[in-house]
Amino acid sequence: MRPITNVLIKPSGPDCNLACNYCFYLEKLQSYPRAPRMSETVLDALLRQLLAQPAPQISIGWQGGEPTLMGLPFYRKAVELMQRYGRGQAIANGFQTNGLLIDHAWAKFFRDYQFLVGLSLDGPEHIHNHYRRNHAGSGSWRKVRDAAHLLLDSGAEVNVLSVVNAYSVQFPDEIYTFHKENGLRFMQFIPCVETEGVGVANFSVSAASYGAFLCRIFDLWLVDFVNGAPTTSIRWFEALLFQYAGFPPTECSLLETCGSYLLIEHNGDVYPCDFFAEPGWKLGNLLETPLPVLFNAPQQATFGGLKSTLPADCRACEWRVHCRGGCTKDRLRNPALDGRNHFCKAYKTFFPHADVRMQGLANEWKKQNTTT
Repeated sequence: MRPITNVLIKPSGPDCNLACNYCFYLEKLQSYPRAPRMSETVLDALLRQLLAQPAPQISIGWQGGEPTLMGLPFYRKAVELMQRYGRGQAIANGFQTNGLLIDHAWAKFFRDYQFLVGLSLDGPEHIHNHYRRNHAGSGSWRKVRDAAHLLLDSGAEVNVLSVVNAYSVQFPDEIYTFHKENGLRFMQFIPCVETEGVGVANFSVSAASYGAFLCRIFDLWLVDFVNGAPTTSIRWFEALLFQYAGFPPTECSLLETCGSYLLIEHNGDVYPCDFFAEPGWKLGNLLETPLPVLFNAPQQATFGGLKSTLPADCRACEWRVHCRGGCTKDRLRNPALDGRNHFCKAYKTFFPHADVRMQGLANEWKKQNTTT
């Protein structure tokens, strides 16, 4: 039986103290009669089942909605349970937050227990506030920027997560420079595309624009290399570099198949993916069926296989070996694509631009890391 090495937990479900225009999870709040919160019973069962497995390393992601809405005592309890049920495993905790509730106590907790914080910050004020507003319609940039400085000053590990949307895609230089100048040298760029009716929502980034954005960010990333090594980290580029070097990529969208992690909702419901937390893909509930059984269920394998079921033009494409068809949600959630990825044109722009240099970086990396 395959052990689970990666879970994404939503202890407060889709509940959030922001109302970002492009949020794909907001609609799920309608499914709950009151604010969803994970009980200690579910938390205990989750961590007990997860840490009972024969897996030497386990990654746990805490996400939402907004996971800080649970309050610090919940996560202190989670750490206590990890220490109680752990059997010597290396446990890596990641925490994705919008930053609004981060204070000195949160920052100290993240530092002391080595949580990697993913802070949602789209860039400078005019870019971030374009879509990331609170329920009263006010922008959130100033509080998030201050949270970034507080976390960095405390010594916590911080990645910045920036959504690339129809507005922000116009400003790659401004976004990259802003993050770098604010000490946020670990960056992740998440392309935004959501369906609306028979097409895509107006905040979604087009494939052509995203391709140009990737090329520009790639060039900026390379300019900042010193002595052949990057001084900033771009998650997607580094995952690709692993792939070019002949190793499994560190991002699921670049794998040949999906199904490498589980999503666990606040009530213990389990799904194969964050983007497919819907009734048709529910695997079960961990209070009724153990997590390892759900992870190895036929439905999980069926979901994973969707990614490798590509249309003929994808199978014939020279770049398929790298993009692997992209994220499944960007192929299947819009029927108008006939199985093709929304960002296909972006990949066909980026890979010819970066391929030779990626090959060179991979060869150099292997040379430096090969023991004789």
